[in-house]
Amino acid sequence: MRYLPLTDSDRQEMLSVVGASSIDDLFVDVPAEARLSGPIEGLPLHASELAVERHMSALARQNLSAGEAPFFLGAGAYRHHVPASVDHLIQRGEFLTAYTPYQPEIAQGTLQVLFEFQTQVARLLGCDVANASMYDGSTACWEAIVMARRITKRGKALLSSGLHPHYVSVAQTMAKFTGDALVHEDPTLEAATDIDALIAAIDRDTSCVVVQYPDILGRIADLTPLADAAHAAGALLVAVVTEPVALGAIKAPGHMGADIVVGEGQSIGVGLQFGGPYLGLFACKQKYVRQMPGRLCGETVDAAGKRGFVLTLSTREQHIRREKATSNICTNSGLCALAFSIHMTLLGERGLRELAGLNHALAVQAADQLAQVPGVTLLNDSFFNEFTLVLTKDARETVRNLADRGVLAGVSLGRLFPNSTAVGNGLVVAVTETTTPEDIEALAAALQEELA
Repeated sequence: MRYLPLTDSDRQEMLSVVGASSIDDLFVDVPAEARLSGPIEGLPLHASELAVERHMSALARQNLSAGEAPFFLGAGAYRHHVPASVDHLIQRGEFLTAYTPYQPEIAQGTLQVLFEFQTQVARLLGCDVANASMYDGSTACWEAIVMARRITKRGKALLSSGLHPHYVSVAQTMAKFTGDALVHEDPTLEAATDIDALIAAIDRDTSCVVVQYPDILGRIADLTPLADAAHAAGALLVAVVTEPVALGAIKAPGHMGADIVVGEGQSIGVGLQFGGPYLGLFACKQKYVRQMPGRLCGETVDAAGKRGFVLTLSTREQHIRREKATSNICTNSGLCALAFSIHMTLLGERGLRELAGLNHALAVQAADQLAQVPGVTLLNDSFFNEFTLVLTKDARETVRNLADRGVLAGVSLGRLFPNSTAVGNGLVVAVTETTTPEDIEALAAALQEELA
């Protein structure tokens, strides 16, 4: 959206229409101490459009973008190739301007797309039913925790040490207002996951166990024993998927007994986009559908017997009585959901499996090559397209130094867990279909020079 300046006469005309004598009248409800008393220090009062464009372009050139360097960042946001047809279709006017189906009877196209999206997500995650999306993976994770509380009438959630720390942080923030007790510890640099420890910690006060699959270190575990243990104690299993492409190669959490499966859909159809907007995925077993937050689109027929789509369930306070609402942050990411659905449709089941196979093959190649670098140890004994390297020096320093060499080496665990010295030498490396053999060579060479 470009900025279009207004003339003084434009402003006066607008003020007269709304019945205000000055612009200051529009801010009378803002406390005086919260208002600016003058210009912002250091910000120019005026510049031409051309000068602003040049200035912003100069600032942008200081960044090292994903497409300009060997790129191995992941940890919840992944660089995948998005076909040009996805962007072309979502920019059609009828999609780009349609925010949400507040009036379902005139939003049949939007409802149909969301219905198809729900079907794709439910099948991908291995669940009976999925909603029309949520804000992002982290808020979807929190919604799963409070949904488990409503179902079990219990208030203690066990969070795996392998759960993304940003997801943990969101849950901890929200739990301050609900009183939920969250049990969580930071991970250690071990090949084994904490599944056994989670099983041992389940008790009669546990509402749910939240586990990431694959986890923040890239480790993959069979969730079936954890699901069985949770169910035996009357608790639910919540599985979190931050890399949905993985489900083209590994078993879906719902097929291993997970009651609620949530995740981040960014990998399919949605670019990195400087961290957002992203796409929350949320699915569950059929018997819990009325406790699921968000919207649910359904298929029906009208009075003439013609196929149509309706908003079957809508559980937020804009649509129903406030006391009946399951959430106030459960809107859907309509345009991102559309992008996900288009990309998934273009891939199909066969294409998704081929994409997952390519990701895994390149990751294996990278892991094997990087493990041969002196000072580098591969932590994982199983992974999809993301794995953890243990270095002989602090990984944060290594990442910074390699960025200066033009290589975006990965995400340091010291950055993700700043208060944990036990994982400071850990480096999470993500490899996708956009990674080339030359990129892997560049990372290996840079690491060897850095660790020498």
